[in-house]
Amino acid sequence: MANTQDKFKQVISHAKEYGYIFGSSEIYDGLSAVYDYGQNGVELKNNIKDYWWKSMTQLHQNIVGLDAAILMHPKTWKASGHVDAFNDPLIDNKDSKKRYRADVLIEDYVEKLEQKAQKEISKAKKRFGDKFDEEQFVSTHPRVVKYRKQSKEILERLAKSLTEEKLADVKALIEELDIACPASGSRNWTDVKQFNLMFGTKLGASAESASDLYLRPETAQGIFVNFANVQKTGRMKIPFGIAQIGKAFRNEIVARQFIFRQREFEQMEMQFFVKPGEELKWFDYWKAQRQKWHDSLGLGKENYRFHDHEKLAHYANAATDIEFDFPFGFKELEGIHSRTDFDLKAHEELSGKKLQFYDHEEGESYTPYVIETSIGLDRMFLAVFSAALQDEELEDGSSRTVLKLPSILAPVKAAVLPLLKRDGLPEIAEKIVEDLKWDFNIAYDEKDAVGRRYRRQDAAGTPFCITVDHDTKDDNTVTIRHRDTMEQKRVKIENLKQILTEELSYKKWLSA
Repeated sequence: MANTQDKFKQVISHAKEYGYIFGSSEIYDGLSAVYDYGQNGVELKNNIKDYWWKSMTQLHQNIVGLDAAILMHPKTWKASGHVDAFNDPLIDNKDSKKRYRADVLIEDYVEKLEQKAQKEISKAKKRFGDKFDEEQFVSTHPRVVKYRKQSKEILERLAKSLTEEKLADVKALIEELDIACPASGSRNWTDVKQFNLMFGTKLGASAESASDLYLRPETAQGIFVNFANVQKTGRMKIPFGIAQIGKAFRNEIVARQFIFRQREFEQMEMQFFVKPGEELKWFDYWKAQRQKWHDSLGLGKENYRFHDHEKLAHYANAATDIEFDFPFGFKELEGIHSRTDFDLKAHEELSGKKLQFYDHEEGESYTPYVIETSIGLDRMFLAVFSAALQDEELEDGSSRTVLKLPSILAPVKAAVLPLLKRDGLPEIAEKIVEDLKWDFNIAYDEKDAVGRRYRRQDAAGTPFCITVDHDTKDDNTVTIRHRDTMEQKRVKIENLKQILTEELSYKKWLSA
């Protein structure tokens, strides 16, 4: 793929062409930053959810699930700080009339500095080969040292300005760095202003008597207000976690980059309650656990990196992001935060209800500290999809577009193909579908030449094709073809279920 811009365009068009993602209400010209998941997209999305949910709740005896309501008492958002402090710093370009997040403009500038540093490192790697000492090179090469120092200074200044709400300095930094509008190249900027991201709605029979509510901007608060309910009914002991998958809503004024930043999105979050003083130990534990989960999918270690926060949220004493190399560069995929006891204490104070844990061994009550792991489901979808989409040159000189989705996540696990639409082959193929469909999502495809059908299933992300031919009638065997290697094997029909079960086992993937 020629460049990142072309790759991103290909991801978007491929997602639509193969039934993964459509623009919302497209027949009415769509709704900005809102998307619908098509027939393949909903399957991939559900499979990502299952993969996360099982890894959290089924494989950890001390983590249980929850599904809290989207609408919550408005005091929830007062206690959490969202009413007063859930803002984005926005800046407009006077010439292009485009609006941007000021912090993102600066972070993109820093990312370009990092790319320059990486370019120097890559050149040196090629030059020195096995003798290359990256640690020494990074600490001594003047240009790399300069880029890294500049990046650190910029991010520290941005964090300080945002923490102290000095928005004039954020604008000054944009001007000092000579950052231009990406759309027009103009440097004619407005002042930076804060904009609250919550969607408001009404509850009541008439406008006069209706009370103000919010669509939740995150799922975490549903966990915190249910802390005591879950702890008591589940007889949970510290440390324990509560996991949740659910929709959240943010009135993103600057919503671009496809499904990366949307107004309606889904989160997979787990809040892990620990004893005060042990939070940083568990913070490191969950950093390692979450990286292991990502690595299990085989999307490539080089596509991930940790980014520690310069600016900590008002509730945190440690925070890091797992960033992924999307087609538009490294961006946040998952956040891991040590939230201290801020949330439970804030809700206890405003509600007047006790949200503490009585430790029988210690003989005392305390407010637990919290380690949060929060991953955007839609961002994970985009990470998986964009990493999987590849153009390959084959040995015979031809090429193919293939969607190398991890087979555990693929929407359709296998396609059954009769070689011809006659001679009883479709009937055998349909019988195989009927047998396998109870355990796996199976497709049946009889249109076009078998080679063309293989290419179609490759592009759709189907990991296995099962072909029924005339030999099948004699020896009860079929050809099973692997999408990634294109390797073909002859196997007994009676062994198909076992083969697929072994390939698609959660234990095989999650314990790797």
